[in-house]
Amino acid sequence: MDDGANIITIDAGATPTRRGPGRPSRSNAELLDLSLDLFARNGFERTSIDAICAAAGMAKRTVYARYGDKGTLFKAALERAIDRWIVPIERLRAVEVDDFEQTLARIAEILVANIMSPAGLRLLRLTNAESGLMPDVGAYAVEHGTGPTLAYLADLFRRKTDLREDGLPNAHEAAVAFLHLVVGGPANNAAWGVLPGQEAIDRHTRYSLRIFLHGLGGAGAETDMGAGRAALEEDNLRLKKLLAETMIQLDQARDRSA
Repeated sequence: MDDGANIITIDAGATPTRRGPGRPSRSNAELLDLSLDLFARNGFERTSIDAICAAAGMAKRTVYARYGDKGTLFKAALERAIDRWIVPIERLRAVEVDDFEQTLARIAEILVANIMSPAGLRLLRLTNAESGLMPDVGAYAVEHGTGPTLAYLADLFRRKTDLREDGLPNAHEAAVAFLHLVVGGPANNAAWGVLPGQEAIDRHTRYSLRIFLHGLGGAGAETDMGAGRAALEEDNLRLKKLLAETMIQLDQARDRSA
């Protein structure tokens, strides 16, 4: 799920509701959602199993029976959140049109809104804070959160442009650049507590997209992506012509000196 919905918040100062005898225990999904909210609020180290059990109204033995320890519970909660948050590739494919720049603009809008959602910012802050001590947390976030989107973007660039894996930049590097430049800027600021307004986010997205497509000098130009390639091809033809003329002149010079 990519809209940040169904996030359960816990009032840290509230008295937990104990479940009476005979009431069913919370489901795994409920436990993971409650746990992640506490981890996001207090950090991994400052969140205890006791606090999680109190918030969930569950016995410690039940939580330990399901997940063994706090680290395993944290990773399970984070993985569930990532899997629910990522934008399905089918949704990105659905906005593709013939115009490449318009396609990228639509994709950027979706991805920026997703990362700037409450669920997206929560995941960003959690993974940034904890992946240093738990490298597998960061690895999972990259593989399952960023990885599918990167693969889709690289495929899109191969289909819409002449970027090749043996070229520089290649399609994968172009996909990485797109995510960092166009999508990552507002999210990185928000992760540090700087929350731009929607107008500023939209302006940054549009400007960054034009830089990505046309370079800094063409960030405000109304040209298409083929213009840069056409100019390079024209220069290449001029160089080939000049080289051919030079070779003819050298041959003539050798003939005169013979």
